[in-house]
Amino acid sequence: MSYAFNIPLHGNLKLKHVIGEVVKDEKLNTLWKCSNVMAIDRMGYSDHGPTHARIVANLALKILRILVKNNIPPSIVKNYKLANEDAELVVVLGSMLHDVGMVVTRDRHEVYGAMLAKDLLNEYLAPIYSQEERTVISSEVLHAIVCHEDPSRPLTVEAGIVRIADSLDMEKGRARIPFRAGSVSIHSVSALAIDKVTVVKGDDRPIKVEIWMNNSAGIFQIEELFKEKIENSSIRDYMTIVVHTPEEERRILQDLKF
Repeated sequence: MSYAFNIPLHGNLKLKHVIGEVVKDEKLNTLWKCSNVMAIDRMGYSDHGPTHARIVANLALKILRILVKNNIPPSIVKNYKLANEDAELVVVLGSMLHDVGMVVTRDRHEVYGAMLAKDLLNEYLAPIYSQEERTVISSEVLHAIVCHEDPSRPLTVEAGIVRIADSLDMEKGRARIPFRAGSVSIHSVSALAIDKVTVVKGDDRPIKVEIWMNNSAGIFQIEELFKEKIENSSIRDYMTIVVHTPEEERRILQDLKF
């Protein structure tokens, strides 16, 4: 079993190597499968597998590249004098591996995910990096994995990017607040109220995130998760958030009878 990943490489040969390793890695592909068995089949929650990983990786890479174009250095460049292409590996690997701990349990899955990711990272990075370089990169990826959930706070640009990208995967029912499929609650209703999310170059700040809602119930997703993720990230000052509320609201629920 393997999953295709359409990641824009922009000439990054190291990223190309890692994506190739990920695609053919039976262990990681099985971990994604098991994550979704746990999340969807057993808990009735939203996707935590390869589709989510791909969406988050693409969003994270887009955010990082916009910041770099605006002369905002990634932490691995600032602190370790590595390259922007190495920072791209950090956000992509952090995005791909951040939820693998779901195979154990949802509670503290980010910690279990870091444990599971350690050996995978060494396998992917060993052919293209020295021992010192892959230790640095692995450390930064593990930080991003652990800090995508509270109570940990991102201390690097890359970890902040992964945290934000994770929460942005909320279009058309793909809420990052867990909700049980088929149930009627503010969680499930708000999850269906987000139509579209885009990340583009901003005007006053480097990043502009736009969110389109079909129903004002979507504000629950934004207030309960996205706003907190942004405020507690390391890249808040680089972002502008625009929420488009509907002129005419889509009807999400039929009449209820108790």
